[in-house]
Amino acid sequence: MPAPSTPPFRRIAFLLSQVGSAVSQRFAERVAPLGVQPSDLGILRLIAQSDGLSQQELAGQLGVVPSRVVALIDSLQEKGLVRRVRSQSDRRVQRLELDARGREVLAEMRTVGAAHEAATIEVLTEQERTTLAELLGKLAEAHGVDRDVHPGYRTGR
Repeated sequence: MPAPSTPPFRRIAFLLSQVGSAVSQRFAERVAPLGVQPSDLGILRLIAQSDGLSQQELAGQLGVVPSRVVALIDSLQEKGLVRRVRSQSDRRVQRLELDARGREVLAEMRTVGAAHEAATIEVLTEQERTTLAELLGKLAEAHGVDRDVHPGYRTGR
């Protein structure tokens, strides 16, 4: 006698994990030619939105300890994407600014991201996309997911 099948709704978490992993991996592959990883996009975006953001302020926005931000910014600085500038009002504070290359990469990543988004959901109708976005938003809120913060910042990936 065949084993009873698992009702589809009992595998949602597993499917979300699988889809999330596949989509993340594809995005990483798409941005790799730019010399960056997906988590770099969020930091570049935050710095672009608030040019002159301090490392301490960035740590607060990401929800990480300041020492974690130092490592993240070191990596971006080595790639020539950001620079640290001493604050004029408080020489102890490091302000963050995008370099020209950082602005270029951010613009390219936005283009790649838009194409990735379109490719990811192309199999869905407009109504299905709307429904999926609403349901995922509801799940994200219920689980305390910050939609603007990549989970890799907190785990060190």
